[in-house]
Amino acid sequence: MELKRVVVTGLGALTPIGNTVEEYWNALIAGKSGAAPVTHFDAEKFKTRFACELKDFTVTDFIDRKSARKMDKFSQYAMVASDEAIVDSKLDLDAVNKLRVGVIWGAGIGGLETFQEEMMNFAKGDGTPKFNPFFIPKMIADIAPGNISIKYGFMGPNYTTVSACASSANAMIDALNNIRLGHCDVIVTGGSEAAVTIAGMGGFNAMHAMSTRNDDPQSASRPFDATRDGFVLGEGAGAIVLEEYEHAKARGAKIYAELVGGGLSSDAYHMTAPHPEGIGVVAVMKNCLENAGMQPEDVDHINTHGTSTPLGDVAELKAITEIFGTHAKNININSTKSMTGHLLGAAGAIEAIASILAMEHGIVPPTINHTTADENIDPSLNLTLNKPQKRDVKVAMSNTFGFGGHNACVLFKKLD
Repeated sequence: MELKRVVVTGLGALTPIGNTVEEYWNALIAGKSGAAPVTHFDAEKFKTRFACELKDFTVTDFIDRKSARKMDKFSQYAMVASDEAIVDSKLDLDAVNKLRVGVIWGAGIGGLETFQEEMMNFAKGDGTPKFNPFFIPKMIADIAPGNISIKYGFMGPNYTTVSACASSANAMIDALNNIRLGHCDVIVTGGSEAAVTIAGMGGFNAMHAMSTRNDDPQSASRPFDATRDGFVLGEGAGAIVLEEYEHAKARGAKIYAELVGGGLSSDAYHMTAPHPEGIGVVAVMKNCLENAGMQPEDVDHINTHGTSTPLGDVAELKAITEIFGTHAKNININSTKSMTGHLLGAAGAIEAIASILAMEHGIVPPTINHTTADENIDPSLNLTLNKPQKRDVKVAMSNTFGFGGHNACVLFKKLD
């Protein structure tokens, strides 16, 4: 069976550094940090009192108040980003066969704030159950793609992938395979997350996973730097319209790039810590390259998982050196989490968008906030430090890894 080609025809982004794809890209190239003191709740007593929240975002500018009240923030974010991507794709919604259009979405946690609020309200009461009738529909992780499909009438595959921070990359790979195999013509994919909450911040603090650089939040996310002390929590969504190549070509769609491969693996090592030698990361990049039918020397750019954790950053770069060998020093490596923070289940989507735009514009966004070299990191690697670098990117890789040892990797190619 001949596999079909899959291309990107629409992009949507709602991020801590920009509420549209254009704003997001401009902020990436400017090296803008999205970190600031938490405004969603009073974080005064928390070990970490800052995050990468959305800025100047009012949901009722996009969704009517009645509908918005029936959605958790993570689902609201999904709707806004997917709307932008669908408009960008210029799909003719009256002409497209909606039985062959799917929505495959990623969310690592889902409606955390909804769950938190309902439990806190119950705890304040007299023990009588008085739950919101929308409690469960707002909370469940699969409701985001459900809401998207309901709005547009898309009747193809519709579900959520949950693999912690690898969730939206997993969703893209599932979407890729559904189109490759001829099951769909178009799939809206990506991911969203809204975990900047009391429960989210408190839980990650208890794990000692987040930076506590409260005196200077904007420089707290510092991947690959010797003084890094944990990730910065972010929120938002990224959406990508994937389409079968001939279908896109027939309607004259703008094609951003081809999604040529995806790989998956497991560390099989620890609930939260990466394998110190990065063996699962080696496997996922190898699997991705093989799936794409490409060689290591074909890759020009890697947007790393690069969360700014002491163990994870080193393990990932060791794995890159093992897979790419001497070619590793020729690759523009970066971590856009230095600017956006870590969007958990949405990270893979917004970082894939950054990789696609790097190809389109011929420039690689920087890894900001780097001041001190880490003796455990190979100094010959080009980590695109502090300033963007011009580069004719023909092939770009994006890595995402999640608690539980989940690894996902996607590979995009500039269309010939």
